[in-house]
Amino acid sequence: MSVERPGPEPEDAPALDEGGGVQPGDTPPDAGQTSGLSHPQPMPGRTVPILAFVLIGLLILGIAAFFVARVFALFD
Repeated sequence: MSVERPGPEPEDAPALDEGGGVQPGDTPPDAGQTSGLSHPQPMPGRTVPILAFVLIGLLILGIAAFFVARVFALFD
């Protein structure tokens, strides 16, 4: 069974030197060519996460109180 390679044959690839090296300028740069600073990013608010933690805590306490009440009601 023969498997086809998804790309071109290495010996047919353009700009390859002897031994598989490439010419300078044939490869993309290591880093992007953008520089400078962007606009300052706004700081996210703290209200929503704190409110979410409080609501989750109240929900957990309510569920725990429900089960504690059921346990004591069963043993009366």
